[in-house]
Amino acid sequence: MKITLNIPADLYRHAKAEAARRGCTLEALAEHGLRLVLKTPAMAGRQVRLSVLTKRARGVVRSGVPDLGSNKVHLKGLGRS
Repeated sequence: MKITLNIPADLYRHAKAEAARRGCTLEALAEHGLRLVLKTPAMAGRQVRLSVLTKRARGVVRSGVPDLGSNKVHLKGLGRS
């Protein structure tokens, strides 16, 4: 499908230069960019909890102790000079 887009001149120049660097057409670069944007979940206007953002990182460090903050062995001597 053929469409017409109005974009700022500086964005056009940057996109044209990037397409040349990649060895593709401006059309191919625009299509690739649109596909990337459309497959990525929209985050604009939504606040996401930190726990959601770090969900995949949980459990990476396995100390063998479920909660270091409540383990008396690890708190022994804390705050003493």
